[in-house]
Amino acid sequence: MPQKPTACLALADGTVFYGHGFGATGEVVAELVFNTAMTGYQEIMTDPSYASQIVTFTFPHIGNTGVTAQDDEAAEPVASGIVVKWDPTEPSNWRASSDLVDWMARRGRIGIGGVDTRRLTRAIRQQGAPHVVLAHDPNGNFDIAAMVARARDWKGLVGLDLAREVSCQQSYRWDEGLWSWPGEFDRPDTAQPFRVVAVDYGAKRNILRSLAQSGAEVTVLPATATAEDVLAHNPEGVFLSNGPGDPAATGEYAVPMIRELLARDMPIFGICLGHQMLALALGAKTVKMNHGHHGANHPVKDVETGKVEITSMNHGFAVDAQTLPDGVIETHVSLFDGSNCGLRMTGKPVFSVQHHPEASPGPQDSAYLFERFAGAMRERRA
Repeated sequence: MPQKPTACLALADGTVFYGHGFGATGEVVAELVFNTAMTGYQEIMTDPSYASQIVTFTFPHIGNTGVTAQDDEAAEPVASGIVVKWDPTEPSNWRASSDLVDWMARRGRIGIGGVDTRRLTRAIRQQGAPHVVLAHDPNGNFDIAAMVARARDWKGLVGLDLAREVSCQQSYRWDEGLWSWPGEFDRPDTAQPFRVVAVDYGAKRNILRSLAQSGAEVTVLPATATAEDVLAHNPEGVFLSNGPGDPAATGEYAVPMIRELLARDMPIFGICLGHQMLALALGAKTVKMNHGHHGANHPVKDVETGKVEITSMNHGFAVDAQTLPDGVIETHVSLFDGSNCGLRMTGKPVFSVQHHPEASPGPQDSAYLFERFAGAMRERRA
């Protein structure tokens, strides 16, 4: 007797995928994206940039290395759910402290397995990231018409400020460095650390570790911090973090703050949403992408050196390079579609990138960006 489906994915256009549910039970509405990474599913699930998104993994072996608290990029998973080809199996990894299915159930995140992810990925590429409802019911009872209607009624990410929701609520210090063998995080001992304020739009922990490893004493402030809040810490440099949602919506309160900081001529470094925030503050515009960039194999070219870096990406909006004003140079471009992946100001230590140099897909092709930021602060101090 055929196994009854226990999970269902309903797209706004009426397409329905059935499969096997795992993790938490219930129902959630979100934007559906696909990620081509072969590893890092736990980091992806806990990356705040995936707020209000369900991730389809194109790689079928998801869950086989289990989970460990050291790999969390935030205190809790932020992605709404996952879609996989094969149901997660028992983990086999010396670092695993739990398996993915139990971890998702405890954290309230829904998964669906047994789905034709190749077909689903093609649909996302051709039609754009759809609005979907994902449901898990062990009894297999689904109101398909209601699920499709809910997906159609959802407003989506355009115009949605999610940074405020995933940001910290109060400031804190960060001094933990990068992970090193045999399994500990460094505590960098820097005689004269650089005072860095990191504005948290949904910051990944490994970004903060990379800043600390490069010699920074990091103070993290909420997304809604004002220029006065930032300057009260007497920073030598300001970092603008990654995060979710529509950059134009977050920019309503972030852009005025960044513009005040730009007038101070201090080093500023942005990643992902922070890159988009900086671009908006400089006068450029952002656009919603068809299906976005989500993966750990994205080739990005440094147009100033000709170097090609293999990068990690996670964004559904992009900076429109055609709107960059005079005095702002495009520094990096995607070799997949030519979209903007970096910028810098001429004559000022201000720069940003769309990709994630802390995620180590290359594995360290883009790590020089943290040293560039430290170098700018070192030069300003001298």
